[in-house]
Amino acid sequence: MSTEAPNAAAVTDPTGAIPLEELHSSLGHPLAESMNFLNEIAQRYPDAISFAAGRPTEEFFGIDAVHRYLDRFREHLLTLFDGDEARADREIMQYGRTKGIIHDLIARNLAVDEDITVDPESIVVTVGCQEALFLTLRVLRRTSDDVLLAVSPTYVGAVGAAQLVDMPVLPVAGSPEGIDFDDLVRRLDEVAASGRRVRALYVVADFANPSGASLGLEARLRLLRLAAEHDFLLLEDNPYGLFTSDGEPGPPTLKALDTERRVVYLGSFSKTALPGARVGCVVADQRVTTPDGREELLADQLGRIKSMLTVNTSPLTQAVIGGKLLEHDFSLRAGNVREQRTYRDNLRLMLDGLRDRFPPDRHPEVSWNVPGGGFFLVLTVPFPVDDRVLEHSARAHRVLWTPMHHFYGDGVPVNQIRLSVSHVTPAEIETGLDNLAAFLREYRDH
Repeated sequence: MSTEAPNAAAVTDPTGAIPLEELHSSLGHPLAESMNFLNEIAQRYPDAISFAAGRPTEEFFGIDAVHRYLDRFREHLLTLFDGDEARADREIMQYGRTKGIIHDLIARNLAVDEDITVDPESIVVTVGCQEALFLTLRVLRRTSDDVLLAVSPTYVGAVGAAQLVDMPVLPVAGSPEGIDFDDLVRRLDEVAASGRRVRALYVVADFANPSGASLGLEARLRLLRLAAEHDFLLLEDNPYGLFTSDGEPGPPTLKALDTERRVVYLGSFSKTALPGARVGCVVADQRVTTPDGREELLADQLGRIKSMLTVNTSPLTQAVIGGKLLEHDFSLRAGNVREQRTYRDNLRLMLDGLRDRFPPDRHPEVSWNVPGGGFFLVLTVPFPVDDRVLEHSARAHRVLWTPMHHFYGDGVPVNQIRLSVSHVTPAEIETGLDNLAAFLREYRDH
């Protein structure tokens, strides 16, 4: 019979409740509270115009298209399987291959739209890009000395995924050009001097969330050189690259410029195909040497982790994405002409509306950046904003936006807000900007 004292929590809490501090540390991080708050405030004020949501437009949603894509993919399988209907149906409706069933179609899409040429076997089809992030960081994080760098401010999902694998995230300063290279080099030297290892830098090279900033061609090439010199990977997240404001392709992706397999490419079909499908992908063509001397792909290692996490990405939703790729000859640029026009026009309306309401000669205290595309821009205001200020804006002025402190991860209010143009109509932009102007006047004069 044991004489050890029972667990203290069991003695002091007869209900058997589990103290939060005994659960994973990510649950107590301010980031988790941030996401809950932003979701809840949108639900509490459903009549408020939202410049907060980074969702794609719903203007062109249609269930008929989903059925059409599914039928198109099934026809593709019938051709592939010599008319074997049972096999085609099994491919769509049964448990599927862990690394995915549309990897070959994604490879063709990347070649057509991004000039990225990769072996389809280097592609893992994931449950949204968030799983792609998690799998990649889980594989890379070996010890507590491994760290991730991220351009700050950064997408909260990247920080969240790193927290789940217990990988520290160290910020690198952003700049109007996308990244402060002097700060990046300082950070690399600092990590090396501490005996730790930078495994990767997370970067959104095109129209980053939240800043809207993009890297120019020379900056991309310089980043690749630094990755080779300092031996780290670049995790290139590219959800917005197709949505340029002039309709023309931007600079080549980092992966298209990658000649040394330094880039792990993270893709999402949520913005370009169907958000409800929850399909993403990761291109991991790096070589991995096994203990017995064989060479495998990093994608194979991601697949091993995925087999223990989600087993496989829904073949049914992959079929829908595959059907859209087939219908548009593997080009999502061609498949998003209407959406691109909507985002371009909305961005122009937002920028024109800000200039009309805050002319620089009369309101120098209010300014904004001018992204070359994407979903987001950043508005600088004459006072620090936090969640309490956002709630007042929603309640009193019926307009929502996102405080930028959520993307820095330290909870410290800053004089900036993120505005999204993707999930609003032109009429909502006009009304929302009027409401936003009234809110800013009130707080400026307060």
